[in-house]
Amino acid sequence: MKIPRLLLAPLAALALSLPAHAQELVVSAAASLTQAFQAVGKAYETAHPGQKVTFNFAASGALLSQLQQGAPVDVFASADQATMDRAAAAKVLAAGSRADFARNTLVAVLPAASAHKPQSLADLADPAFARIAAGTPASVPAGKYTADAVAHAGLADALQARWIFGESVRQVLNYVARGEVDAGFVYRTDALIEPDKVRIAFTVPTTAPVSYPIAQVAGSRNAAAGASFVAFVRGAQGQAILQRFGFSSP
Repeated sequence: MKIPRLLLAPLAALALSLPAHAQELVVSAAASLTQAFQAVGKAYETAHPGQKVTFNFAASGALLSQLQQGAPVDVFASADQATMDRAAAAKVLAAGSRADFARNTLVAVLPAASAHKPQSLADLADPAFARIAAGTPASVPAGKYTADAVAHAGLADALQARWIFGESVRQVLNYVARGEVDAGFVYRTDALIEPDKVRIAFTVPTTAPVSYPIAQVAGSRNAAAGASFVAFVRGAQGQAILQRFGFSSP
């Protein structure tokens, strides 16, 4: 998938928008980390005066495509190991910098007003669930976890015509929150953001743990700051913030 140049332009312009005295650190992170990493970023800036953290949130696959096209990023945090494996194969990661920093769980969610009470993937085969949202499996880790879980449960054919795909896990969350679909698959941490609009129906058993890796980007102009941010995320203060947003330790 080729990312249009207009998506890279905002990243390239970040340095121009910062005060001359600030050291810029650009972090590309999975959409599911949005609120948690914004809080981590503020805490990091407080602990490191003179450093400014700017985030670029999107689906992990889209972020990797940007990195492969030379986006000026210092740190990359993915929502799955497979995307980080592809990043390593593409040689866009700084050697030896990759590390796991959090875990999550996949859940099935319903609009809060829904009267249905599914308790397993098999229950979603009911005709009442005519529209089911999930991330696009090729670029959204939550979507790939979902596709694997559905296939493992033997429901791929039964649900094939019902999928409404989103470009990120947060887009899927919005579909459910607005009642545009009958059910959807997001991370538990996403569902906690909209407690008045979505309801967790059940936890989805995934074929692999929902594990988040982070790494410095090869060629970063701020390697020292990147290493410092990765250490902060994995340290006591960063972990406490992540757990406050529902993530668990790696």
